[in-house]
Amino acid sequence: MMLFKRLLPVFFAVAVSCSAYAQKLVRLPNLDKEWSQDYPPFRIAGNLYYVGTYELAAYLVATPQGHVLINTGLDDSAPLIRAHVEKLGFKIKDIKILLTNQAHFDHVGAMAAIKEASGAQMMVSAKDAPSMADGGNSDYVMGGKGPMFLPVKAGRLLHDRDTIQLGGTAIVMLDHPGHTRGSCSFLIDVKDERQTYRVLIANMPSILDETKLAGMPGYPEVGKDYAYTLKAMKGLQFDLWLAAHASQFRLHKKHQPGDAYQPEVFKDRAGYDAALEALTKAYQKKLNDK
Repeated sequence: MMLFKRLLPVFFAVAVSCSAYAQKLVRLPNLDKEWSQDYPPFRIAGNLYYVGTYELAAYLVATPQGHVLINTGLDDSAPLIRAHVEKLGFKIKDIKILLTNQAHFDHVGAMAAIKEASGAQMMVSAKDAPSMADGGNSDYVMGGKGPMFLPVKAGRLLHDRDTIQLGGTAIVMLDHPGHTRGSCSFLIDVKDERQTYRVLIANMPSILDETKLAGMPGYPEVGKDYAYTLKAMKGLQFDLWLAAHASQFRLHKKHQPGDAYQPEVFKDRAGYDAALEALTKAYQKKLNDK
């Protein structure tokens, strides 16, 4: 209770300025409770930390010149993310850059609140920028009924292989379209006292039931983009891998709250390859379904 009393003033300004808009947000029923369930933050490797919920992954990249936050989860996750950042010894005001794997409500729902609280710059794939700017209403599958999250305007548009640099850490954006037009993954080199790790934060190319791979009115090339992404992701080289959803990289089998610092548990190349193979089979099946 004390935590939320302390956080209330920070987010009150956001609620007041956006309340009229927020009342118009499209609310999806029957969301998985694990999407909002708390999960203790922890150090993954070097200056990379997990600050998300039990299922919706959010990552903090901490540097001497400020921090990068990747994803935010649902719109009710802003206080939780702030609490996680502070528990790790960092400050929300020191977040300088905001990134996301995809412009869907379950990954950017709290982005507007975090941006307001931190003053950070939003950087987003150029192909997802329109959806970020209209709250997801232009999404080719979920859109058309109104905004699903508070809009956020991009301060920088990202393209394939663009590099985001802050405080000696470089983050490379990889264009992996399909799930959204601008879905992307990130490659980051992080270093601890022993070694440097190349970390992949993957946007796994799952296919929504409503997607028609032959082409959608708002995304004619969707099938072609999925094929490109599946092929491109199979060729990636990395030391550790993570994803936008905790279940996609089996976080809870690899890490339990209170575990010691163990970057090596996130190596799992076999798990990555198996996940991509399953997604490839799902793509082929949907492609063949009439």
